[in-house]
Amino acid sequence: MPSTLKATPKKTETRMHLDFQVAIEAIEASLPSEEEFLRWVKAALVRAKGDEELTIRVVGAAESQTLNRDYRGKDKPTNVLSFEADLPDEIEVNLLGDMIICAPVVAQEATEQGKSEQHHWAHMVVHGTLHLQGYDHIEDSDAEVMERLEIEILARLGIANPYRVL
Repeated sequence: MPSTLKATPKKTETRMHLDFQVAIEAIEASLPSEEEFLRWVKAALVRAKGDEELTIRVVGAAESQTLNRDYRGKDKPTNVLSFEADLPDEIEVNLLGDMIICAPVVAQEATEQGKSEQHHWAHMVVHGTLHLQGYDHIEDSDAEVMERLEIEILARLGIANPYRVL
């Protein structure tokens, strides 16, 4: 009688190549390390297609405001902007896109919301990474899905619900 072997699929870890850019001169001492940014991105990869690539650029208020005005029509700096990559099919790179995070806005929001700055950085990275995977929060039903994912991912990282009112 032939024996049957059960094949156990190997769990392969998604590799992430992160192009990390700091585009401001005077940076706060609380800027997370590149390793922390990478850990937060990996935690938020819910639709990974294999090895992924992403650029995170930490900017000041002026650059954030210019990008927010030019791409969203809002003439003010914002915490995080995500620009999905739209590559032709023949290019075999899983490029998520570009994420722009405004350091002064993140610091100000963390203070105003009574949060740890590191935890707010993590939230912005998770939030931006989900946007790059197609999640959005324009419609209420989409916002519920995205916020639930953010809360779950951040909880796995040991970070409290960022939407909880203190």
